[in-house]
Amino acid sequence: MSKMDRLWARYWGIRDNRRVGHRMPILWHLALRGDSNAMVELGSELAKAGRLADRFSQSGLAYSAYRKGNALGAQHLAMNAFNRNDLRGYRHWLNKAGRAGDREAVQELRRFELRLPHADAASIRRRRPYRRSHE
Repeated sequence: MSKMDRLWARYWGIRDNRRVGHRMPILWHLALRGDSNAMVELGSELAKAGRLADRFSQSGLAYSAYRKGNALGAQHLAMNAFNRNDLRGYRHWLNKAGRAGDREAVQELRRFELRLPHADAASIRRRRPYRRSHE
């Protein structure tokens, strides 16, 4: 087992299994070593979206992960654009995520719903009720 795998196992143990330790330093270490999954996970932990140019913001980390080939980074950028009510950016990043291999992004782009069921959509008045048919 490599050092990166051991760090991931320790991170998930702390986060999910309530083991003793601090998970954020581990996540920062993995992200700074260039692990694209850690970049996306760390971006999810940050409060503000920030800008693409800010390397250590939520958007900057997601963009770096996307540049390394991680489709989930583009998916996160699409959701950030939606939450800013930037539908053009939402469509752009869904397209990028789909081209990077995210099948859910392709389906979401095909439907291109202007209203979503998550709580952040309510703040921009684009929330809809949860529908079981779109799982």
